[in-house]
Amino acid sequence: MPVQPSDAAGGGLVRTPSGVLVPADVDPFHRTLHHVAPSGLLGQTSQTSGMKRLEAISGKTVGAENLWMGQTHVAASTASGNHHHGASETAIYVVSGHPVFVFLDVEGDEPVEHRIQTSPGDYIFVPPFVPHREENPDPETEAVVVIARTTQEAIVVNLDGLNWSEVKIR
Repeated sequence: MPVQPSDAAGGGLVRTPSGVLVPADVDPFHRTLHHVAPSGLLGQTSQTSGMKRLEAISGKTVGAENLWMGQTHVAASTASGNHHHGASETAIYVVSGHPVFVFLDVEGDEPVEHRIQTSPGDYIFVPPFVPHREENPDPETEAVVVIARTTQEAIVVNLDGLNWSEVKIR
């Protein structure tokens, strides 16, 4: 059954230059897929010592409204600075290398530094505000991960340590 203009929620339909009816509240920029090749990654994003973040999908690059996605590179024999990502949830996919994700486990009787060793194909979930760092113990190989966040921009709050004393929840 063909879609009629009155069927769309929030204001009806409009006809595109090619003659297709689309919801009126979807702007032209958000009606197409966007391709970002490796050469199009941006390095002008929030950074933490010991790692390099490259921005792929964001409000700046493709007009994303609720998502940030990119890569992080940690050189051989390097540890990043301690940091958190504010209210953003972060999902990490290990592409290459064997990065170690370090955080302070505060659920027991005493806080304990916890280390998660990973391999290519592994996923890590970092909840909002959790202080952590990435380490690459391999003396020869760079570690590369893909990161997705629930905000359109890279929120990075650099910290002196892994404890929660510097975390400000707003």
